[in-house]
Amino acid sequence: MTARRPATSLRAAERALLGVAIVLLGWYGALRVSSTMDQSAAARELEQMRLPVAAVHAGSSARRVPPPRGALVGRVELPRLGVSAIVREGDDAATLRRAVGHIPDTALPGESGNTALAGHRDTFFRGLRHVRTGDRVVVTTPDGVHEYVVRRTRVVEPTDVSVLAHTPGETLTLVTCYPFTYVGPAPQRFIVQAELADRAAD
Repeated sequence: MTARRPATSLRAAERALLGVAIVLLGWYGALRVSSTMDQSAAARELEQMRLPVAAVHAGSSARRVPPPRGALVGRVELPRLGVSAIVREGDDAATLRRAVGHIPDTALPGESGNTALAGHRDTFFRGLRHVRTGDRVVVTTPDGVHEYVVRRTRVVEPTDVSVLAHTPGETLTLVTCYPFTYVGPAPQRFIVQAELADRAAD
């Protein structure tokens, strides 16, 4: 009887671990399905909200009223990397689970200043690990389409908020955690800085 107890305990542990794995996979799958459905619904909403591009005054310095937390801001795309995600207002955990977040108190896309967007490195901003100088970034909002060109990347500490500082022209800053392959909460931040396409060509 004594010799059979370790084998029985091992089988019980295996069953318990299998149960935990099934629960975790189910939870992850449910999150992915929910996120995908939200992205699709938000994309349809964005298209319905779009105004004719001809009506947009690019480079306007007028500041709009900040949208409420969770509100639809637009869509960010890096075509070469296959990155495409809906952008919502806010950088809290709930917002970043379902979209890329527009960091409050930074310029909105189309405004003069520094527009900062944050996303998780293992979901919406996974492709940023392959970003290169010169890559195009397209931000679509209800007001129009804004194209940027990546000028530089850098790695900073989470306490370095200088990357969010106001800029004199239209710029775009993408923020995600770093290293990309780190297990658990990553200790640093990966920053992509881009300039409005017309300005970058000067």
